[in-house]
Amino acid sequence: MDPNLLKKLNAARRERKAVIAVTDLGDGRDRLVHKGDAVAGDLGAALEAAFRTGKSGLASVEGREFFLNVHVPPARLVIIGAVHISQVLAPMARMAGFDVLVIDPRTAFATPERFEGTDLADDWPEDALKERPLDAFTALVAVTHDPKIDDFPLIEALRAGCFYIGALGSKKTHARRVDRLGEAGLAASLIGRIAAPIGLDIGAANPPEIAVAILAQVVAALRQRTPAAVPARDEA
Repeated sequence: MDPNLLKKLNAARRERKAVIAVTDLGDGRDRLVHKGDAVAGDLGAALEAAFRTGKSGLASVEGREFFLNVHVPPARLVIIGAVHISQVLAPMARMAGFDVLVIDPRTAFATPERFEGTDLADDWPEDALKERPLDAFTALVAVTHDPKIDDFPLIEALRAGCFYIGALGSKKTHARRVDRLGEAGLAASLIGRIAAPIGLDIGAANPPEIAVAILAQVVAALRQRTPAAVPARDEA
């Protein structure tokens, strides 16, 4: 690979940007395509499919052969709130292959003893997310029940296009949340992306079961790419 192209590829990977290194097998020329770049015709369709699946492979386009080397950032789960549900959800998500970050400014909750082996930030989300901003390959789960902690990352997640956004709370709690986010200037269609009540409707009755319901919904959003269509569980 051309050294300049490799430099650009490494930069994209550091910045958690999805790219595909496209090699024309006929003449050996390489180029880098970022997700969202306009590429016309059948090659564009092949690139979009490769971004969606995350799998590298050959593409035959109008009698020419291309190798599409896909580089997609690893899926990440950001949990807002170091609560009992998070203590179960974090290790489960790591086992499922997610990079996990738990954020909670309440230092009595966000302790290494309660979250052994988990990346933990005992800062306000406003500060923690400056260092590690959200992106389209991140799922955000807000579970503190505290608008002062949850609302900012929810707004950031909606603006960043996170592939999944969920928030704990009853329907009444979420209705108040919708009002607040609307007052913050977010469109109703955008707010509608939030899965609330959070998690698949499996009748979950305790923190471990709720964590299972949440992780299942996150995985469905990641693999099916249809987060708004995933049914939510009901909460009291």
